[in-house]
Amino acid sequence: MNDFAQIPMQFVGPVKLSGPVIEGDYEVPLATYETPLWPSVNRGARVSMNCEGGIQCTVVDERMTRSVLFEAPDAAASLLALEKIKVGFAHLCKIVEGTSRFAKLLDMHSQIAGNLLFLRFEFSTGDAAGHNMCTQAAEALMNHILEYNPELKYESISGNYCSDKKATAVNGILGRGKYVVAELVVPRKICTRYLKTPPAKVVQLNIRKNLIGTMLAGGLRSANAHFANMLLGFYLATGQDAANIVEGSQGLTMAEERKGDLYFSVTLPNLIVGTVGNGKGFPFVLENMKRMGLDVEREPGENSRRLACLCAATVLCGELSLLAAQTNPGELMDAHRRIERGQ
Repeated sequence: MNDFAQIPMQFVGPVKLSGPVIEGDYEVPLATYETPLWPSVNRGARVSMNCEGGIQCTVVDERMTRSVLFEAPDAAASLLALEKIKVGFAHLCKIVEGTSRFAKLLDMHSQIAGNLLFLRFEFSTGDAAGHNMCTQAAEALMNHILEYNPELKYESISGNYCSDKKATAVNGILGRGKYVVAELVVPRKICTRYLKTPPAKVVQLNIRKNLIGTMLAGGLRSANAHFANMLLGFYLATGQDAANIVEGSQGLTMAEERKGDLYFSVTLPNLIVGTVGNGKGFPFVLENMKRMGLDVEREPGENSRRLACLCAATVLCGELSLLAAQTNPGELMDAHRRIERGQ
């Protein structure tokens, strides 16, 4: 019999979204022990409801990856094998389609290190996040490559060039999961009324804290205040693999003052989410998906893109609210004292 960890969960919002993938007002679930997160994200959501068009979400790209690792006698043998593999790419695509109804091979990248050959396969995976789907497809590809390249030897089904659940540069450059941008233009009057701060202060803090501070800390393709908080809450509430917040939280916050108003955006190039697959069959997950309108049958991949947009919008709401709070001395700690400690 399975036991369950009890994690408090609340819906926040509604959040106003627009864009080619999803449009309308939605409530979103967050499961977290950090209870101030709910009113903070809710404040950002309230701002979105008072802005024309709300939060515009754009899915720039989507692909899931798995890298495999071969051993060759030397670098020359690795290079020769790689050239043969590239020539047969069209056949590799057919092999992948035979492993799943939804998996398709999109691209392949390679690295040679000494006598080792790393191949990074990129797949489309429908509405699934695609961990197991990609591993199964990669295994079939690996078996085929070994059969036709006897000079190669199996080393590992995962060579860390994917890169799964690790903070790396390759994911941001080549993509892993959904690449989503969420944007919001906040009129000055709304900014000062709901966020208690003028746009200029948010812009300045984003530069000094998120950009300069992260650079001084040695951040890797990341400049944000706390993407991970919203991602973890959203992932736990929707049955995602929560460890993927490691690469998911590698993202960029932008803030600009435009004619006195605040332009605010979050860019998440490694957002790994799905609406089907492991973890999605629990009653609370099914209910949460239904409440967000994701129980409706759509074209393959459409529900997962809608979910990614909801997730990115949630991140924007929490990021905007926190940055605004940190422009005001004492506001952040006061909220934690009141909400977490009941003072």
